[in-house]
Amino acid sequence: MKFFVDTADIAEIQELASTGLLDGVTTNPSLIAKSGRQFLDVIAEICDIVDGPVSAEVAALDYETMLAEGKKLSKIADNVAVKVPLTWDGLKTCKALSDEGIMVNVTLCFSANQAMLAANAGATFISPFIGRLDDMNLEGMDLIHDIRQIYDNDPDVETAILAASIRTANHVKDSALAGADVATVPPAILKSLVQHPLTDKGIEAFMADWAKTGQKIL
Repeated sequence: MKFFVDTADIAEIQELASTGLLDGVTTNPSLIAKSGRQFLDVIAEICDIVDGPVSAEVAALDYETMLAEGKKLSKIADNVAVKVPLTWDGLKTCKALSDEGIMVNVTLCFSANQAMLAANAGATFISPFIGRLDDMNLEGMDLIHDIRQIYDNDPDVETAILAASIRTANHVKDSALAGADVATVPPAILKSLVQHPLTDKGIEAFMADWAKTGQKIL
């Protein structure tokens, strides 16, 4: 499974990109507002840092304006994935943009039926929101399982499942087990995936034993 980071914080993106383990970035209007910067400038800067897909979301809700905004966003860099909402106009926009070879991330997916429509519209990514379904006492991970099975039943589907609204490290693991192609994760959760108390304990023991030898490598 690939890892995207869900943020518009340039410093966080630079730090994670330097590891070589970051496959892409997703942003949304809330994250852009939090950054306090100009939207187009932020997207351009992120695209310079990250080689993989960078999701930039349209602000309009009608087809004509969404399409115009999507085309403008796609011109920022070749790795921009235009993000559109899962509405009829959003799906029409997805179809038009994907027909032009532009990557599209269809967001705010909450049902398998929506995911089928997005795939038929040529979506590069479908973003099911796990955490928000959990908030409603529904099993968000069930949606990942359903979409995976439906997509696998159709050999013509090329849409990647991008697990979104991830709240915990277990969400990441469970998404991978359910067959998600990508997880987009807040920086803090992405960093937490490396942590385990037994790893820390093992390092502590090894370092203590190494100190007893009195040796140095450098």
